[in-house]
Amino acid sequence: MGNAAAPDHGAAPSELAAAIDRFLADAERAGRLSPRTLDAYRRDLRRLLDWARRRDLDRIDDLDLPALRGFAAAEMRAGLDPRTIQRRLSAIRKWFDWLQRDGRVTGNPAADLKAPRTRRKLPVTLDPDQVLKLLELPGDGALDVRDRALMELCYSSGLRVSELADARWSRLDEREGLLRVIGKGDKERIVPVGRHALAALAAWRPHHHDATHGNEDVIFTTLKGKPLSVRAIQQRMAVRAREQGLGQHVHPHQLRHSFASHILESSGDLRAVQELLGHANLSTTQIYTHLDFQHLAEVYDRTHPRARGRG
Repeated sequence: MGNAAAPDHGAAPSELAAAIDRFLADAERAGRLSPRTLDAYRRDLRRLLDWARRRDLDRIDDLDLPALRGFAAAEMRAGLDPRTIQRRLSAIRKWFDWLQRDGRVTGNPAADLKAPRTRRKLPVTLDPDQVLKLLELPGDGALDVRDRALMELCYSSGLRVSELADARWSRLDEREGLLRVIGKGDKERIVPVGRHALAALAAWRPHHHDATHGNEDVIFTTLKGKPLSVRAIQQRMAVRAREQGLGQHVHPHQLRHSFASHILESSGDLRAVQELLGHANLSTTQIYTHLDFQHLAEVYDRTHPRARGRG
């Protein structure tokens, strides 16, 4: 009787398959990777191997930068999440690093391979009627007054929740309707505060004084005079949204996004929204906000020199 058939359907493994198997076996022996990571590498490299086999690529030298770009593009066309593709490219880089250390290759063609960017999910925005419903919070108790002021300021000025928690009376110019904000990276900016938010803050101020005995500059505090934490602000907003029957989870980031969207839809001024939000790069604002195509067309017709007076 002959020997039992070898794996891989009786065929000798290709150079690629053998190199991948040796890499995985070496990593397992060395214990450098957790079992979970090792399993992920095995799946990702097998995916590459399957793709290469369908194209009759069976040597390591066949996997140059253009070939690897083709693999990444095929994964994108297959509808894979960019994060999954990033993970697969990371496994390929690790494999080529091992091949380079082993003297099998002189360079890593995957080193300069750009992974697709992860799609950023936009938060669900509230329409103006939903925002109005949220802000028309009933009640005259101290907590009602405070929570109204909290949400009014968040929507009025498009503040981050951290900026809301750090808002100070000493930075508020009630006469001019301006608030000095310390944002990310300790960057300072001045934001406008609308009349409804100013009125809500004025209503909260006596309660704040009673709670803190005038010894706390932070605007939003508990009724015992302690500054509200970011988590507490998030919880209060979620509770108030449920009470107002919005039927969805509402958080400060959502109000900030709604502020930006509503301003942009009304003005079309992306640069102004960038300044109001405190974004360092305009690209962040472009991702963070949205315009429908009809509004874009209206802005174009109104402002572009070659569009004016058409038809």
